[in-house]
Amino acid sequence: MKRYLILALSLLALLPSATSCSEAPLDPNSIITVDSYEKNAFDLWLDANFVYPYNIEFKYRYENNESDLNYYSVPAAYDNAIVMAHLVKYLCIDSYDEVAGVTFTRTYFPKEFFLMGEWEYKNNGVYTLGTAEGGKKIILMGINYLPKYSTTAENLNYYYLKTIHHEFTHILNQTKDFPVTFSQVSGASEDGYLADSWNAADYSADHLQRGFITRYSQHSDREDFAECMSMYVTHDAAWWEAQLAAAKGETKDGSAKLATKMGIVKSYMAETFDINLDDLRDAILRREAEVMAGLVDLHSVEVY
Repeated sequence: MKRYLILALSLLALLPSATSCSEAPLDPNSIITVDSYEKNAFDLWLDANFVYPYNIEFKYRYENNESDLNYYSVPAAYDNAIVMAHLVKYLCIDSYDEVAGVTFTRTYFPKEFFLMGEWEYKNNGVYTLGTAEGGKKIILMGINYLPKYSTTAENLNYYYLKTIHHEFTHILNQTKDFPVTFSQVSGASEDGYLADSWNAADYSADHLQRGFITRYSQHSDREDFAECMSMYVTHDAAWWEAQLAAAKGETKDGSAKLATKMGIVKSYMAETFDINLDDLRDAILRREAEVMAGLVDLHSVEVY
């Protein structure tokens, strides 16, 4: 009983000071600073390289409204965001500037990028690398894994660059739809599109023989088109010929379908946007080789 009495007396002794604190005037400035910050050197670099020349907003700070609330989300690490911004600028924006002209890039390239630290994991064993929304925004995920997956061109392409070109293809398709003839190459056959069953084990090993450049191409005609485009521009001619050769299986031969689809993709880009896809591929791969050779500074935020 004595211990409880001492505790009670101690709490009573604190009441006057607690009361006096409550009478102090409130600070009119809120400590909650959502969407309010002073621009740092990286922000100024983004202004100079994305906002002013292209009207593109590159968001690396976490914003709850930009993320999908159906998934657990993680902010992108600051240093990784700087590297990713350089990669998007040098390998994507500058490549399209070189081949298609700055007017094309300003007109069609997405007006917003939003970075997420983690990928979005689904309950069917797959995860999302990125998404395109409304023809103007690309969400890039898994940025916190960039140091691990940027040491080789193969990994950099698979986890990040292909995703950007894939999602940009969706945006181009939303501007001008691709020909219905593309959908008919696989859609009318028994080896047609599978929707969400594309990840089933029965269809994992023979996608090339069925006429699909990747397993995910089997999902739908729109994903198939974007996969053809993005895989083509991030791999060299020898790789493409190897895929055509691998498509000639013992029981199925998907090489003709792949060649037909790629021909339609090339014609679409040439006739709709005046872009030679081989020239675009050459520009992207040359720039990527320069990055992998350490010839490009991916960390500087100095504005010249």
